[in-house]
Amino acid sequence: MPGLDAVDLDLLTALADDPRASLVALAERLGVSRNTVYARMSRLEASGAFLAFDRRIAPEALGYPVTAFITVTTRQKELARIVAAMAEIPEVLQAHGMSGSSDLVATVVSPDIHRLFDVDAAILAIDGVERTETSLSMGELIPYRVQPLVERRRRALRGRAE
Repeated sequence: MPGLDAVDLDLLTALADDPRASLVALAERLGVSRNTVYARMSRLEASGAFLAFDRRIAPEALGYPVTAFITVTTRQKELARIVAAMAEIPEVLQAHGMSGSSDLVATVVSPDIHRLFDVDAAILAIDGVERTETSLSMGELIPYRVQPLVERRRRALRGRAE
């Protein structure tokens, strides 16, 4: 989104700091009107700037303390069907298409290692999956964040203004 200005960046920073902030609170923080915040958020949303909004629930709270990343090698022509089948496995939280030696990487949670073995077996049983490789997460060291990118964009915007 090359058209971001300082107000957009301030709004994104405020939302990254407090995703549940009301329009009124955002307007007060930014020193602009509520209508300005509403218009900016509507434009940002329409342009695809926001990811899906939901309350992030820790899998541990549901009894799934084990997180793993499973790389999956597939028969390329069957990728869409394989992804659809993987989406039917509740423990598969997310999957990304990859370049390189593997075709997919899935984020998977499990109550224990035994169930993780079963999930891996379920993925392997999908027709067209050739192999998997599982790596256990030892802990999230850098949580999902965008603030450093917003700050970089802000510095670039200031550099053009000078």
